[in-house]
Amino acid sequence: MLGDEELLKSPFSIENQTHRRAVLAELERVKALGVKPPQNLWEYKAANAGKSLFLLYALKRSPRLTIFYFYLFDYSETFLPFLHTCCPAISHIDNTVESRFLYTQLEPSWQQWAEFLVKYFVLPYQLIAEFAWDWLAVHYWTSRFIIVNTMLLSVLEACSLWRLWTTAPIRTLPQKMWNHLWKMLSQGFAFALLWPFVPQFVCNCLFYWALYFSPIINIDLVVQQLMHPETQAR
Repeated sequence: MLGDEELLKSPFSIENQTHRRAVLAELERVKALGVKPPQNLWEYKAANAGKSLFLLYALKRSPRLTIFYFYLFDYSETFLPFLHTCCPAISHIDNTVESRFLYTQLEPSWQQWAEFLVKYFVLPYQLIAEFAWDWLAVHYWTSRFIIVNTMLLSVLEACSLWRLWTTAPIRTLPQKMWNHLWKMLSQGFAFALLWPFVPQFVCNCLFYWALYFSPIINIDLVVQQLMHPETQAR
């Protein structure tokens, strides 16, 4: 029930209008979400353990399908903040911190959509890297692990596309796309079914493995791709 006038009076006595707007914006956010919103990766993981694990593996395996999934089924909570972070509107870059949450709930402009779609189709891992870059001040080393991993995954995807273009007939492309879609859907369905029965310790191991050890494995895969492309093609 608090409003701007109540915050101005005793016992709050918040004279700065910017501070009052910040408090009201956070109150509206808590009311909308029903809980205190996470402020960093670890709070998000604690509040959304299954979703955070799903994000790590799904974005690594198929970023385009995962982002499209959030566009369809998690538009306001996940997709809009993701888009506004990766492709911010120029007029809002210098906005005050207290209005950031409200801004991420606005519909993107056509310039933002154009930039986002180009990156989505051409360099989807760059979107993830830009999102991680925005969190460097909060997660210094973790964000760098994610950025390095996205660079490696981009190289691996480029090698796979080149190998597909040079060795596989064009007529097999629809079948490969369907197989990939079916594999992602079946794995997502299996994850939803098995998640309630998997011990938390195992989930934590999988989470930290994907977050910190996956880049090391991908470095080896990139070296193999670049040093022995003919072996990988076979």
